[in-house]
Amino acid sequence: MDFFEHQANARRQTGRLLVYFLAAVGFTILAVNACLFALGSWMNIPMQGSALWHAWSPQAVLGTLLVIGAGSLREYLVLRGGGPALAESMGARRLDFATTAPAERQFLNVVAEMAIAAGVPAPRLYVLDRETGINAFVAGLSLDQTVMVVTGGALAHFDRDELQAVVGHEFSHILNGDMRLNVRLMALLAGI
Repeated sequence: MDFFEHQANARRQTGRLLVYFLAAVGFTILAVNACLFALGSWMNIPMQGSALWHAWSPQAVLGTLLVIGAGSLREYLVLRGGGPALAESMGARRLDFATTAPAERQFLNVVAEMAIAAGVPAPRLYVLDRETGINAFVAGLSLDQTVMVVTGGALAHFDRDELQAVVGHEFSHILNGDMRLNVRLMALLAGI
């Protein structure tokens, strides 16, 4: 599989995720609607129709959409601060450029090298100190709000070559705009 085929496949996957999200919203509406029908029946309220559509269905649909929309909007407003807002909400510590810790210095240097090679500004760097697993991610709505977060486990276990590979992978997400999509998907999913 070449790069462009892989990129087209990733876009198809994104489309599939959107369909799954819409299906989840639809199933949530159906579940709320059925619960209202069951509640009305349990309370001996004469319910005309079925669990799929009844007298309270318009309110169930509107109410469910409002709750999902309000939750998504609330999360979007939190995340519009970009990557820093997300990193700080997860408890990540912003990496100080004056750090003397060898692993952190190495991370700073690798990111600076990759930013120069990619021709983009270096993202703000954060560390999830208490996370012992090996992971990293980037987040942000624009290049000036981009953050790169690594776990403490990644800094503790990676040598320079491994760290370069992970940082390079994360830069591919920056260059392809994946981070903007991920932040928007997070906001949408928060509504559910």
